[in-house]
Amino acid sequence: MKQVRFRDPAGTVRTGEWVEADGSPATTDIAGDGGAISSADRTYNPDDVDILPPSDPSKIVCVGRNYAAHADERGEDVPDRPLLFLKGPNAVASHRSTIELLPNKEKQEYEAEIAVIIGKQCRHVDESEAMDVVAGYTCMVDLSNRDDQDRETNWIRGKAFDNAAPLGPVCATTDHVPADASVELAVNGEQRQSSTRQHLIFSVPELIAEITTYMTLEPGDVIATGTPEGVGPLSDGDRVSVRVEGVGKLTHTVTIPE
Repeated sequence: MKQVRFRDPAGTVRTGEWVEADGSPATTDIAGDGGAISSADRTYNPDDVDILPPSDPSKIVCVGRNYAAHADERGEDVPDRPLLFLKGPNAVASHRSTIELLPNKEKQEYEAEIAVIIGKQCRHVDESEAMDVVAGYTCMVDLSNRDDQDRETNWIRGKAFDNAAPLGPVCATTDHVPADASVELAVNGEQRQSSTRQHLIFSVPELIAEITTYMTLEPGDVIATGTPEGVGPLSDGDRVSVRVEGVGKLTHTVTIPE
């Protein structure tokens, strides 16, 4: 199932299932790019509603340098354990949003990520049971302010600024997302990133086990699993799209104030 949160034309927040245009269960990566939304006894055109982030996380736990080729392009070593940092709820942005980046910065970049949505409160989760706490997967863009990231060690200015984590458009259950699912990003229609889950250094179960050794994860929390090579700068007016196989396509635009 591909569950979607949305605000209907009357302003009511609802949940539903992203389906094919004829109402049948989604079998393709239509989410975010066609299809329909089925909720209770009604069907909605996605163009007539506001698509909301698929969860309301208390935190986003992000993983740095989890693709070797990305670590290489950044000129950094692959870590010997997951490199973790946080984004707060302030960073969440939705599908089709227009995101205002920071002014007076020379280098603000996109990073496509496969994100995990947690389904139940958990701590001290064993790797063998880690998938039991996963509600599903979604698309994410880790927007990064390199001007400040490269000057600090905690990455608050570089990673946790407002709307720095677009999420969506759906939460796709694990049966929809293959073990070798692809993740791709395009800017203004030009592909910039392309890889698969198979190239993750630390797998999803390994990440969950490591993170829950140190903190409790709550329902709706998100783990951003890292970005592949091909990151690059954004310019005012750029349109970004991320497609994760089995999930669908997340899109947003950026503006940069003078």
